[in-house]
Amino acid sequence: MSLINETPQWKRLEEHSQSVKQTHLRTLMQDTERCFALMAEHKGILLDYSRENVLPETMDMLFDLAGAAGLEDKRTKMGTGQHINATEDRAVMHIALRSPKNKQFLVDGEDVVPEIHAVLDKVAAFAEKVRSGQWVGATGKAINTVVAIGIGGSFLGPEFVYEALRTDPEAAPQAAGRTLRFLANVDPVDTQRALSGLNPETTLAIVVSKTFTTAETMLNARTVRQWLLEGLKGQARDVVIRQHMVAVSTAVGKATDFGISAENIFGFWDWVGGRFSVCSAVGVLPLALQYGYPVVQQFLAGAHDMDAHFFEAPLRGNIPVLLGLLGVWNSSFLGHPARVILPYAQGLVRFAAHIQQVDMESNGKRVSVEGQPLPYACGEIIFGEPGTNGQHSFYQLIHQGRVVPAEFIGYCKSPHPVFLEGEVVSNHDELMSNFFAQPDALAYGKTVSELMAEGVPAHLHPHKEFPGNRPSLSLLFPELNAFSCGQLLAMYEHRVAVQGFVWGLNSFDQWGVELGKVLANKVRSQLASSRGQAEAPITGFNASTTCMMQKYLKTA
Repeated sequence: MSLINETPQWKRLEEHSQSVKQTHLRTLMQDTERCFALMAEHKGILLDYSRENVLPETMDMLFDLAGAAGLEDKRTKMGTGQHINATEDRAVMHIALRSPKNKQFLVDGEDVVPEIHAVLDKVAAFAEKVRSGQWVGATGKAINTVVAIGIGGSFLGPEFVYEALRTDPEAAPQAAGRTLRFLANVDPVDTQRALSGLNPETTLAIVVSKTFTTAETMLNARTVRQWLLEGLKGQARDVVIRQHMVAVSTAVGKATDFGISAENIFGFWDWVGGRFSVCSAVGVLPLALQYGYPVVQQFLAGAHDMDAHFFEAPLRGNIPVLLGLLGVWNSSFLGHPARVILPYAQGLVRFAAHIQQVDMESNGKRVSVEGQPLPYACGEIIFGEPGTNGQHSFYQLIHQGRVVPAEFIGYCKSPHPVFLEGEVVSNHDELMSNFFAQPDALAYGKTVSELMAEGVPAHLHPHKEFPGNRPSLSLLFPELNAFSCGQLLAMYEHRVAVQGFVWGLNSFDQWGVELGKVLANKVRSQLASSRGQAEAPITGFNASTTCMMQKYLKTA
C-alpha cells in the first residue's frame, strides 16, 4: 500500500514549503485579510493561527492532503466503532465515554452507551455515599481522603483535570475538607509523599489498572494495602480492604484475588486506551469523590461538545482538524521536531505532561498502520510549562535558539481576579499582557536596525537581535471551568488522531513501551538472586550493565 508521502498532494506541499521558508512572518502579518482568514471559532473558543508559517494556499494544500489521506473516512470509522486499532484488533471509542444517555455508539454491533452510563451511575452513587459520610471506614469514621494509585494514562489525565479544577469557583467549594492525592511512581519516595500525614482511618485507595498486572501500580497497591492494615491493626483484614480499597479495572478476578470486593470494582473496556481514559471511571471516580459528580458531568459535557464539533464541523472550521494539519505541516514539511504547549493559566499546570503521553505515545511511531517503515518522521517532542513561569525557564531557547512551534492557551476571565489599588492593571491582565505579547515577539523578532535606533551598543547587536519567524498559534477560551476543561481535553485528543490519520499511523497502540518492561523483568530476577542467600553472581548482561549493577548492589 502506498504511503502518504508518495502522493502528489504531499509532493506539492514539499515544493511549496521551500517558498514559504523564504517568507518571514513580519511580512505575512502585514496582510490583514490573511490574518482574519487564519482564524476559527467554536462556542467562544478562538483559534488564531495567523502566526504560523502558512498562507491561505498552504491551508488549501493541507486540506487536499487530508483528502488524499482519507481523513474524513478514517474519522467516520472511528466514530462508528470500526476496529481502527488494527494491531490489537480493537475499536477506539473513548468518545462514547462522554456521550449523553440518548445517543448511540456501536462497538461490534452493540450499543455501549447504556453500559457506560451504568458505570457512571455507580460512580455517582458511590461518590455520594462517601461524600455524605454514609460510607465509612473500618473504624466507623467518614472518608475524607482519596489516594488514586495508577500510572501513565491512569494518572496523568486525572491529575491534569484535578489541578485544573482546584481553584474553580464551582468545583473548589465542593472539595472543602477533602484531599485527593495520586501515587504513580514505584519509587518509595512517591509513596512516602502520597501517604505522608494521612490517617488510614479516613483514607480510601483507588487501584487503577486495566489488567491488574501493571508492575508499578500493583507494587504500590500492595504497599498501600500494607500501610492500611498496619494503621488499622485490630480490624479484620477483609473489612479494612473492603472499606478502604476499591478498583477501576477490567480484570475482576484479579482484583477480587487482591482482596477487593466485586461490588467495589468499577469497570471500563478494552476499546478505551489508557491515555484516552480520563472520561471513564479511571478519571471520573477520583474526580467525583473530590468535587462531586455534578461537576464531573460538566466536564464530560464539555468533552462531548468538542467531540460533536470534531465529527460534525466542516474541516476548514474544525479546530482539532486545523491543529492536527498544522502539526503535520510544522513537523513533516518545515522540519520542526518539537512543539511547546504554553498555557497562561496556572490551573493547567499538568496539562502539558498529560498531552506528552497522549501525543508522543500515540504518534511516536516508525511504521505505518500496515507495518511499512516510514521514510518521514512522525510525532513531535512535546513539552511545556504555564506562563509566565516558562518565560523564565526555556523561552530563551525558543526566541534565540531552536525554532519550536508554540501553542499559547489563554482565558478571558480569571477564576480569582485581583486588582490592587495603585496598580495599572489587574493580576490577570498582567498575565494576559504576556499571552498577547509573546506570540508577536516570536513572530516579529527584533532587527539590528531597531537596536541601532534604540542606541544599543554595536557589540551587543548579535546578542540582542531576535531573528523572529518562529511559528505559534493561540487558543483563547472564555474561562477555565469544568466544561471548558473537557473541551480542551477532547480538542487535543482529536488533533492527535488527525495527525495519525494523515501520517497513516495506528495512533492507538503503544508497543514501544513493552521492551523496557521485558528487560526489567530479567533485571528484577537478577537483583532478587543477588540479594538472596546465594548472592548469585550477575550473568547474562553486557559489561556496562553488569558493572553498574555490581556498583548498585555494593552501595545500596
